[in-house]
Amino acid sequence: MNGTVVNTVSMDLVLDFAVAVGLGLLMGLERERNPSARAGLRTFGLVGMLGTVAALLAEKTGTPWVLAAGLLMVGAMMVAAYLTHPDEKDPGTTSVVALLLCYCYGAMIWYGYQTLAVMLGISTTVLLYFKAELRKVSEKLTRKDIISILQFGVLSLVVLPILPDTTMGPYDALSPRQVWWMVVLISGFSLAGYAALRLMGQQLGAPLLGIFGGLASSTATTLVFARHAASSSSLLKLALVVVLTANLVVLFRLGAYAAVLQPALLAELLPVLLGGLAFGTAYVLLAWRGLSSAEEVPAMEFSNPAEIRTAVTFGCIYAVVLVVTAALSDYAGSSGLYVASLVSGLTDVDAIALSSLRLYGLEKLSSAETVNSITIAMLANLSFKLGIVVMVAGRRMAGPIALGFSTIAAGSILGWLL
Repeated sequence: MNGTVVNTVSMDLVLDFAVAVGLGLLMGLERERNPSARAGLRTFGLVGMLGTVAALLAEKTGTPWVLAAGLLMVGAMMVAAYLTHPDEKDPGTTSVVALLLCYCYGAMIWYGYQTLAVMLGISTTVLLYFKAELRKVSEKLTRKDIISILQFGVLSLVVLPILPDTTMGPYDALSPRQVWWMVVLISGFSLAGYAALRLMGQQLGAPLLGIFGGLASSTATTLVFARHAASSSSLLKLALVVVLTANLVVLFRLGAYAAVLQPALLAELLPVLLGGLAFGTAYVLLAWRGLSSAEEVPAMEFSNPAEIRTAVTFGCIYAVVLVVTAALSDYAGSSGLYVASLVSGLTDVDAIALSSLRLYGLEKLSSAETVNSITIAMLANLSFKLGIVVMVAGRRMAGPIALGFSTIAAGSILGWLL
C-alpha cells in the first residue's frame, strides 16, 4: 500500500518537472532565434525547472520567501547580463520578463495549475514569436482606431461592472447591467469587423469584405455597395457578392447572440439560421464564380462602432424595444409580439432579437414565440435592405439582390416550417 503511494507521488513529481522543463524549452526555442537575447533553450529550460524546485522547497519547508528569492535572483541575473554586455538595439526587457514568467509558470505547475501554466506559456511564446506582425498591426492603427479600442474598454470594463443588476421598469423587463451587456455585445461584434477591415485592408476580395462588413454593419455595407453599383455597372457583380455575404453574416450574429444569451434556445433557432445560410451560401458561390479575381474592390468607411454616443443610442433603442415588445405581447399576445418584430426588424434586427431573447429568459415568451419573433425580424430586415438597394442602385442591382434575399428567406422559412 505504502509502496503504491510512493510510486504514484514519484510519477506526479516527474510529470511536474517534465512539463516545467518542456515549457521552458518551448519559450527558449523562440528566444534562441534572437541573436541579442541573453537566454536561450538551456537557460529557459533550467529556469522552468528552478521555478518548480523553488515552489517544492517553499511548500515542504514552510518558507514561502524561498520562492520570492528565486524570482529576484533570476531577475537580477538577467539584468546583470544585459548591463555587462549592453545592446543599444535591444535593451533586453522582453527577455527578462519572459524568463521571469517562465520561472513563475514552473512554480504554478508545482501548485497544481499545470493546465493554466501550459496555456499561458504557449500564449507567451506566441506573443514573443509574432513580434514583427504585432509591430505592423501597431503601425497600421490610427489615433481613431486606438480611441475605438479604448472606448470599447470603457464600455465593457468600466461602465458594465458598476451598473446594478436589478430588474425595474414596466413588466420588470429592464435591468441596467443587462441592457448595457447587450450594448457591449453588439459593440464587440461590430468592432471586430471594423478592426478586421482596418488591419487587413480593403483589398480583401468580395467574400471576406462581405464577412467583415457584415460584422461591422450589414446595413452600412448594403448602402455603400449599392452606391458603388449605381456609380459603375462594372461593380455590379462584386457589390452583389459583398451585400449578400454581409447579410448572411446577420444569421451568424443571431446564432451567436442565442448561443451566448440563451443556449437552451439554440437548438430550435438553428434550423431557421442554417436553412438561410445553406441556401444563401449556395447562391453567393454561384455569383462569386462569375466575379473576376482582378476586380478592383472599392473602399468602405465605417464610423467607430464603440463610440459612446453610438453605444448609448443603441442601449436606448434596445430598452424601448424591450418594453414595447413586452407590452404588446402582454396586451395582444403573439400577434402583438409579431407586429413589434416586423416594425422593429425593418431598421434594426439586433434590438428586437436581443429583446426577444431577454423576454424568453424572463419566461415572458415561449421558445416558439421567440424563434418566430427573430425570424420575422430577420425577414423584415431583408425587405428593408432590398428597399435600400432599389432606391440607391435601381432595378439593375435590385433584381439579383431580390433573388439572393429571396433565396436566404426561402431557406430560413423552410427551416422554420420543419
